[in-house]
Amino acid sequence: MVKPADRRPADDHAAAPATPRTPSLHTPSLHTPAPPTPAPRVAVIAHRKKTLGGGLDELRKLITGYDVDDLLWYEVPKSKKAPKKVRKALKDGAELFFLWGGDGTVQRCVDALAGSDATIAVVPAGTANLLARNLGIPEDLAEAVRIGFEGRRAKLDLGKINGEHFAVMAGVGLDAEMIADADRGLKDRLGRFAYIWTGLRHVGGAVTPMKIKIDGDDWFEGDASCVLIGNVGTVTGGIDVFEDARYDDGRLDVGVSTAQGPVQWARTLGRMSAGHAGKSPFVRVTRARKVSVKLRTPTAYELDGGVRDPVKRITVEAVPHAVTVCLPDTTT
Repeated sequence: MVKPADRRPADDHAAAPATPRTPSLHTPSLHTPAPPTPAPRVAVIAHRKKTLGGGLDELRKLITGYDVDDLLWYEVPKSKKAPKKVRKALKDGAELFFLWGGDGTVQRCVDALAGSDATIAVVPAGTANLLARNLGIPEDLAEAVRIGFEGRRAKLDLGKINGEHFAVMAGVGLDAEMIADADRGLKDRLGRFAYIWTGLRHVGGAVTPMKIKIDGDDWFEGDASCVLIGNVGTVTGGIDVFEDARYDDGRLDVGVSTAQGPVQWARTLGRMSAGHAGKSPFVRVTRARKVSVKLRTPTAYELDGGVRDPVKRITVEAVPHAVTVCLPDTTT
């Protein structure tokens, strides 16, 4: 925990919450105080088109209200520009990264930060903000910054699909199609409702023949409308698809849906909304460390809300304890 600038810096490592000082039992003449721990090197990676609270000006004011050493500040016009700035900040010694944007921006950043010693503070300034919601980080700028400096630290698993890390989920089929449609200006106009709208448009879409292996074993073969692979429980559209998912168990939750048409999808979404996706006759759910999906025809896939080019094969692996994140004390 880092104290505000008008307080004395914490004595523990900057990337960990502070502990109260214990009064010395030595007399002042015999005790030499330990030098204070240097303030952390803080970097901000901000998608300048995203907004929260008083905007980036307020973010700067809140961060500089703490004892920080030489704030590194980077704004990007698109999320795909973020990794280059992350790598530069790491090279310059950044220890604590404030990531301003939505899940797409955070995904691009964690892909570059995976395996590093840096700590991540998420500032949910996007549309869905699914990672922040799963971690209990509110859409409150002052509180998000406070959690970044004073919250507890925890290790977060990541998934890795075709060589690229994700924090929330990856998907093939209906999921990727609705996200692609929502990205075509709908998110700016409709916000989170964009996902619901595009989902309704695609429920009558065609199924795709595929084969799925779980940890090397055959698990599914047939026509499916959607495959979801989650690192957390609440995914596309804010639906709790994987009710028992944990972000720190070293595994990914996997679901495949064979639902076709509005009637079957209505039944499936009803079960999902109630937190019982696995009880739907059109859904199979399991857990895995590695997932392989072979598609008959090239199909687009998505990770954390960003759509990637069509492929005929995807490989997804769990990456345990890949990054350190800042959490509110109440997050389980």
